[in-house]
Amino acid sequence: MINPSANGWIDKYFVEQKNVFDYTDIDSLSFYKSIRKTGFIYGHIIAINSNYEIDISQWKSEELSKVALLNTLFETYCFTTKQTDSEEFIKKTVAFYKEMTPKGFGFLNKIIPSSQSSKLENLIDERVQTNKDIISKNFSHIVTNALLFVDVLAFRHYLLEDAIPDKYLKRIEETIMSLVSLALNVKTQKSQNDALLIKLFEASVRYTKFSKIDIQTLEQLPLEYFKDDLEKFYLIDLTGLTLWNDGKVENDEIYFLHKLAENCSISDEFVIESSTTTNDFIATHKKEIQYFNYSNPVKHFYDQTTNGVQVLIKRNQKRLTKEISESKELMQLLAKSTQRDLSSDEKKKVKKQLLDICKSIPSLTIFLLPGGGLLLPILIKFIPQLLPSAFNENLED
Repeated sequence: MINPSANGWIDKYFVEQKNVFDYTDIDSLSFYKSIRKTGFIYGHIIAINSNYEIDISQWKSEELSKVALLNTLFETYCFTTKQTDSEEFIKKTVAFYKEMTPKGFGFLNKIIPSSQSSKLENLIDERVQTNKDIISKNFSHIVTNALLFVDVLAFRHYLLEDAIPDKYLKRIEETIMSLVSLALNVKTQKSQNDALLIKLFEASVRYTKFSKIDIQTLEQLPLEYFKDDLEKFYLIDLTGLTLWNDGKVENDEIYFLHKLAENCSISDEFVIESSTTTNDFIATHKKEIQYFNYSNPVKHFYDQTTNGVQVLIKRNQKRLTKEISESKELMQLLAKSTQRDLSSDEKKKVKKQLLDICKSIPSLTIFLLPGGGLLLPILIKFIPQLLPSAFNENLED
């Protein structure tokens, strides 16, 4: 099982994958659909495109984003170059990210490991992180990687031209944000999610400012700049996502999508298929898509944090169980807590002993960070699932 938060995960990924990607005869539309099916296009990943099924249930959202980004970049490398050499791919991707990084962008100024795969791990880790502080990743904004496919499109240009076109990243971001703005103006029925959708994209752009964009019509957009069908498919899908409103698409919205496709020289058939696919995807996964469930920021933060802590606990279950079982006083206090409220002194003892245990398990040092004590109740909540027999024995005593 790959741990995308541990060093060496990229090398292990390619050892375990052993995929032989054959994109000799595949066309751009089929390739794009295979990526869209995973949710990567929509910023909500539900699977990793692979020759064999990969269990993603134990990964945190940022870990899933990292693996999905790596996998999609590699697929794009195979599709574009017709090569499958993972070492050459890693070298090319590191060079690509160095070129696409603006001057003064922090993470390339750090000391990074010498191996190419370790460098790529650091680059991808920083690329999918919009906020690394778990305590401040809370009530102020939506954490998102909704525009990661922009990296993929830029990478394809890099592979074809050995360089990223001048101002490409800024242009495609500006075009996406302009389309989002125009589509929201076209919508005949506004929803409470519209403002959040803008925040979703605003939190994802890196090379432009949404507030500076002032495009009033489709004709003003420089769509002729985008020659690759993958770019055009993506722009249409994101526009369809913006127009989505509980499965209803009004006539003005349908016209807008078809006009966009016409300006991009994309068939009406793709627009129809895109609308159907987007509707089906959202209808199926709406409860898990972040911006559709952001009405209560405090609950959102708690749910996201609980999921992350649960993943860490499951990964370290054996060691955590052993450490807790060896602490007789802690076991007794935890057992008492199932029968009555602990006193202030008892709660302090539980907190101290749990923190001592976390110190001995590297993956759980998250609880030692500033504010990490606020997460301890989440840890305590899952302890009975780790030690059911021990708790029953203590309760009998």
